[in-house]
Amino acid sequence: MKSEGKSKNKFKKAIKISTAVVLLSTAVLSVIYRFPLCFDSQNPAALAAAAFTLTNGEYRLENSKAKKPTDSGQKPTESADTEPIVQEKHKRDKSTYYDSYGNHDGENKYTVEERTIGDTGTQVDNCFVKNKTGLSLDFDGLLAAKLPFSIEKGINSPQVLIYHTHTSEAYLDEDVDFFYDSFYSRTNNNDFNVVAVGDALTEQLNKRGIKTVHDTTIHDESYNGSYDRSVDTVYKNLEKYPDIKVVIDLHRDAIGTDENKVKPVFTYNGKKGAQIMILAGCDSEGERGFDCWEENLNFALKIQDKAETLYPDMTRPLNFDYFAYNEYVCNGSLLIEVGTESNSIDEAVYSGTLLGNALADVLLGL
Repeated sequence: MKSEGKSKNKFKKAIKISTAVVLLSTAVLSVIYRFPLCFDSQNPAALAAAAFTLTNGEYRLENSKAKKPTDSGQKPTESADTEPIVQEKHKRDKSTYYDSYGNHDGENKYTVEERTIGDTGTQVDNCFVKNKTGLSLDFDGLLAAKLPFSIEKGINSPQVLIYHTHTSEAYLDEDVDFFYDSFYSRTNNNDFNVVAVGDALTEQLNKRGIKTVHDTTIHDESYNGSYDRSVDTVYKNLEKYPDIKVVIDLHRDAIGTDENKVKPVFTYNGKKGAQIMILAGCDSEGERGFDCWEENLNFALKIQDKAETLYPDMTRPLNFDYFAYNEYVCNGSLLIEVGTESNSIDEAVYSGTLLGNALADVLLGL
């Protein structure tokens, strides 16, 4: 009986040793397999991280912190972060869009002029307002007034809506000072139009803990009637998400001529961005059903001033004039132009991220 017990113990020990050998062999083979990938990597530290592979097949450095999943119900970040995390430039699909470096034989070549637009109109704290109404308003008092609505902290329901009346408004594919006849600045390729900017804005607001929904419905298959269609989209979202208090119609502008286009730019942290222009409407005579225009102007001034404080030269003068567009839907509704058709898509997306950071500061009262 004793010899039989010893045999069983030896057998169990052999099994444990065999299992350990198999596991060790698997680990060694895994490292050997990853070595060529590390040598091929653009990251010189990747070799040291060969054994640290995430579940999606990407590599993470040993001393880097894994990002925690975003909790859509998290409390808003209580700090003004002027250095938002900007995602690395990703490769965009030009197969259905214009290519600046493609074959343009036989086409005329035109120019793009870079310009920083600012310091015109009425100065209000750190920003400027182009008052086209002729009204004498206390802009400083409006800026200092309390925001007419408040964001509820820590709720899981969207409180901000981003949408696009002219969803197909697009940008140049590259940062260049030229364009050809074939450049047409409208596309449903969301890698190159205002939807990409809306994605960046939405992502930054969500990172700051402000639940935001981005509606990418196309409203401009026909230019006529696009505002009627887009306001229907807004009302559908307001009905679906009754906690929405901020509604941003994100556009891009166009400046210049058919032969010489202008791109408004600024530089922050060594990186070039597209200047933004905020439009605030006026209905002082009550002709447009826009009763909350002064409250919207208050909101617009706060964003304008915050953006200029954080990122000097980011804004063109605020455009204050007799119009309504869809701003009448609530007292937190604005139209914002990000760059022009001759800005590069990367410049516009960068500004979308910075705008999200400035807007978050305003909404959080920072």
